[in-house]
Amino acid sequence: MLGGPSAERKVSLNSGAGVAKALRSLGHTVVELDPEKPDWILPPDTDAVFLALHGTYGEDGTVQQQLEKLGVPYTGCDAVASRIAFDKVLTKQRCIEAGVPTAKFLVVESAKTPWPMGWQPPLVVKPVRQGSSVGLQFVERVSDWKNALREAFRYDSQLLVEERIVGRETTVGILAGEALPVVEVRPKSGRYDERSKYTAGETEYFCPADFDAAATKRIQDAALGAFHAIGGRDYARVDVMVCSNGEPVVLEVNTLPGMTETSLLPKAAAEAGLGYAELCQRMIDLALKRDEKSKIKSVRLSERGIYAALTGESKAGVAFSNKLAGAGVEAG
Repeated sequence: MLGGPSAERKVSLNSGAGVAKALRSLGHTVVELDPEKPDWILPPDTDAVFLALHGTYGEDGTVQQQLEKLGVPYTGCDAVASRIAFDKVLTKQRCIEAGVPTAKFLVVESAKTPWPMGWQPPLVVKPVRQGSSVGLQFVERVSDWKNALREAFRYDSQLLVEERIVGRETTVGILAGEALPVVEVRPKSGRYDERSKYTAGETEYFCPADFDAAATKRIQDAALGAFHAIGGRDYARVDVMVCSNGEPVVLEVNTLPGMTETSLLPKAAAEAGLGYAELCQRMIDLALKRDEKSKIKSVRLSERGIYAALTGESKAGVAFSNKLAGAGVEAG
């Protein structure tokens, strides 16, 4: 599945095209389905759905819930974890509960909200439920505040306001519950916004990032902590700022990160020795393996139910046996 109705449609089309090409190179039959309209239909005999969607609908749990109703395995996090991760406030709340370090924040629900008392610039303003760089605003001065709110409110009815962490920007890919090598992101403008992310030459990437072993482990542990806090499974990418003292601060969790050959998760996987096509296959394998386990569990539960009924161990069976006994009849 690629494209979709979100503000990140173009990026998703690129991700999906790359994944489809890679899977075909491995001999798979691949159908590219664009759920831009709500009346999409899966091809018959679909073995699994590779989700290459980004942003609303694809990452907020909506399409995951629809696929679960259809009983079709799909890649990535489930509907609940996707919904939590896509909501930046819920993610922060889960991180705080789990003891994962995250930036100081507040929620704004009106463009007329005055400058927050006790806060000092610089701040970052983000729509609560959008992709990581969609509607992102940097507030360097108090005078920037009103315009930042006005721009960000174009994308959501709630905004997340954070203190801007000064330090080194990193991201950590997670695959099958393990952290991949850390990638450092160095935007030439000093801001990793939509322009820096998607304009060639605007950002430099270093993988593995130049941290010592202890700092690398702290960054990876923070990323894994956030991933587990939102209930993640299979894979994700976690954005982490590293302060000048070397301490990591989690920004957010991306449950369906970019999947072009030059995207950050594939970069990290390549550094770990996993090529692009192999990475795509691994993601499909995780979904199919989970589906296989689910089917085995269903069969076992069904067998237990049949056994319980035959032996009079189910509640209904026991009640029926007791009734017969009360009537002076032996249950056979």
